[in-house]
Amino acid sequence: MEPVLDFFRYLGNFEELIRAGGYVALTAIIFVETGLLIGFFLPGDSLLVAAGVLIAATGLLNIWVLAALLCTAAIVGDTVGYWIGAKAGPRLFSREKSLFFAKDHLIKAERFYTKYGAKTILLARWVPIVRTFAPVVAGAARMHYPTFLLFNVVGGVTWIGSLLIGSYFLGQLIPDLEKNVHIAVAVVVLLSILPPIIEYLKARREPDASR
Repeated sequence: MEPVLDFFRYLGNFEELIRAGGYVALTAIIFVETGLLIGFFLPGDSLLVAAGVLIAATGLLNIWVLAALLCTAAIVGDTVGYWIGAKAGPRLFSREKSLFFAKDHLIKAERFYTKYGAKTILLARWVPIVRTFAPVVAGAARMHYPTFLLFNVVGGVTWIGSLLIGSYFLGQLIPDLEKNVHIAVAVVVLLSILPPIIEYLKARREPDASR
């Protein structure tokens, strides 16, 4: 029980997590959140922003090495999710909700996919929870794999780049930003979700073809 409590304690203290876990912990968290169904609760967006700001202030890690590792983890994670969906298929939707399986989130991702199609893999990167389940739904729906891979790579690189690298440069521009990292997290995450919000509003203004 103690290791589990320690894990959640680290999740609540990003600086301690970065210092103690370094590249391995950050890479593992991004991979699990994007690649395994049990990772939907992990704070990917907040962690990326906090890491960028804290690295700018302290130089704890090499930002470019970390960015390369996290881009790889995000891309590989979505790939694993895709193949989970492709192999398990409809069986996932027939499973009952449990401690380690959130069926409601899977259905939410399915609706997102139905609405946006292949673009879901790109847009979902900035939508917590949906980003965990979207590749699984894409795999279950048998999305053309080269198309999935294209959106996966573009989404993974832009997600990590906008949040990690963006917050890193923000941390360099604004003195002592690391002392108010929670504000930076709120602002950057808000800005990062603007693209899917705009896409959603555009879709709502489009005429309903079914009418």
